[in-house]
Amino acid sequence: MKFATVLFAVLLAYAMPAHATPAQPGHRYGIEDFLRKERFLDVKLSPKGTYAAATVPLEDKTVLVILKPGQKTPYGYVNFKEKNTHVVNFWWVNDERLLFTIGERAGALEKPVSFGEIWGTNADGTRQGILVGARASQAPGRAGGKSRAEASAFFVVDTLKDDDDFVLIGAVPFDAGEAPFTSVERMNVNTGTKIPVTRAPVRGSSFLTDNKGVVRFASGENRDFKSVLYYRSGDNGEWKLINDESVSGKQVTALDFDRDDRIAYLDSTQKTGPDAIMAFDVGSMSMREVARDAFVDPSGLLYGVGQDYPIGVAFRDGRPKYTYFDADSPEARLHRTLQASFGGDTVSSSSHTRDGVHALLLAWSDRNPGDYYVFNTQTKKADLLISRSDWFDPSLMASVRSIRFPARDGRQLEAFLTLPNGSAGKGLPLIVNPHGGPFGPFDAWGFNAEPQLLAAQGYAVLQVNFRGSGGYGKEFLEAGHKQWGKSMQDDLTDATRWAITQGVADPSRICMYGASYGGYASLMAVAKEPELYRCAAGYVGVYDLKMLWGRGDIPQTQHGKRFLEEAVGKNDLASVSPTTLASRIKVPVFLAAGGEDVRAPQEQSEAMERALRGAGVPVETLYYRTEGHGFFTVEHRREFYTRLLAFLDRNLRSGTGKASDLLPVPAKP
Repeated sequence: MKFATVLFAVLLAYAMPAHATPAQPGHRYGIEDFLRKERFLDVKLSPKGTYAAATVPLEDKTVLVILKPGQKTPYGYVNFKEKNTHVVNFWWVNDERLLFTIGERAGALEKPVSFGEIWGTNADGTRQGILVGARASQAPGRAGGKSRAEASAFFVVDTLKDDDDFVLIGAVPFDAGEAPFTSVERMNVNTGTKIPVTRAPVRGSSFLTDNKGVVRFASGENRDFKSVLYYRSGDNGEWKLINDESVSGKQVTALDFDRDDRIAYLDSTQKTGPDAIMAFDVGSMSMREVARDAFVDPSGLLYGVGQDYPIGVAFRDGRPKYTYFDADSPEARLHRTLQASFGGDTVSSSSHTRDGVHALLLAWSDRNPGDYYVFNTQTKKADLLISRSDWFDPSLMASVRSIRFPARDGRQLEAFLTLPNGSAGKGLPLIVNPHGGPFGPFDAWGFNAEPQLLAAQGYAVLQVNFRGSGGYGKEFLEAGHKQWGKSMQDDLTDATRWAITQGVADPSRICMYGASYGGYASLMAVAKEPELYRCAAGYVGVYDLKMLWGRGDIPQTQHGKRFLEEAVGKNDLASVSPTTLASRIKVPVFLAAGGEDVRAPQEQSEAMERALRGAGVPVETLYYRTEGHGFFTVEHRREFYTRLLAFLDRNLRSGTGKASDLLPVPAKP
């Protein structure tokens, strides 16, 4: 099979515009290199391996390209004329047809939001159109039959691998409030006609099917917004409640079945410590723990190469590590072999043909954005297909290492330290870069363009998973509730002092920069610790916590109000709002925001700017009326990073206001 050689040429030609040529010897990695979009986001083989489909990010949209070996141009494609229209996800439903969803992006920091429509296309691009969704009756070129507008959002539940004509989809009514009862329907992939299958026993449900495509689990929320999980034995079985967070204190989520449908694997939060993976015996209805780490949550189930069933559990403990259900199985042995065969890169299986003979492998690391290989499970040979960002030389990228340190109250925290390539890692200017959220998101080991850009300038970058971050258990996340500006902020201070004590950071050259909640933390840092930092930069940040209750999209829903009540609170918000602490800030500040941001409205940054100017604090601003939660257009992102790097340079280096020399690309031997 000549997939690798032929598809590489086709995908490369489509994904890379003429002006975007790989870096040449003598080129220095700069802002443009880190602003360039990856050549593609996802690649999937068709069931028989006849084609491969890939999502390709362009400047203002994401398109779907179908490739066929032996052809020098795309065999088919999905490319909407409208700007900011993205193919969010796609599925092969048989060897000649795909389903896909589309959506819009509200800002560069947010994922595209699906419209709740399901579209279809043949591999050659024909019979392309909307199948189900609110706009179904309005869209020309619908894939088949008559249509009517439907007041529901739809999502794919199961592609039914043994059925070429039907899939299972979920339907969420628009007019049933914030938590409607979801139903499952069987949909024809060519016409969009549907047949009811089942209705969820709880509001706001998601579903899990077994290997035969039978809906077996439904999870949702009760009236108190607590997690509940239901199970049934089959299509004719009654729904049985097997977990209610209100009673157990645990959130339990169904992940997948084993190959024989006898065991279902569940993720269960614990009262203390990280989540555990549980094995649920469907015969005895009993549950037992099969995998748990002492420090981090499971990051997901581990699948065998070319297989649809799980063989173990993956954990993000610094570099990924794995627990196998049967360490001596052929699948586990093959997985271990692959981890040792790609020069230190982590290897995962992303897609495979229905017969399991050919699989796509993704190899990635802290220095490598990712390389796709076509792997033959019979010959055990892997051929390079394409690299996501082949203009980067991994040997010149910065290394990322996981570190652990105790917070002032003894809680163990994890952070990720990015060090400039070739540096000794001592006495460096340091950027402390807190993530957004703050509750749920977390930083992890891997390739991240923004820290790499900063490291290419000679900065060390410290990303801290402060309490409230996801990935360390329910108790760790909830430990951040109502701790804005308090223990969550102290964690960042303690991390900064750790970097100084270890000799990594030059104590006279430290700045904090972050986006969204990270912007809040950055301004709070220089208000709470005015002698520790030399500057602060906030990007689409929140600075007045009282404003969270009256501005933006969070308080517009019951879920949002519940979040604010539990995680932020209403009392004493002024004392932990940077806008009211501006007089304590003694260092320069840079603020950037978008006028169409509904998550952290530009009013937040404007209020912070007024407070700083009123206190006589030097402040620079960059506002774009048409941007949302994170700048999206290339021109605006280029201006933002140019301004940010100049700001950091003025305050942490020689004061030239110019970016320092970047890493040169070596000549090829």
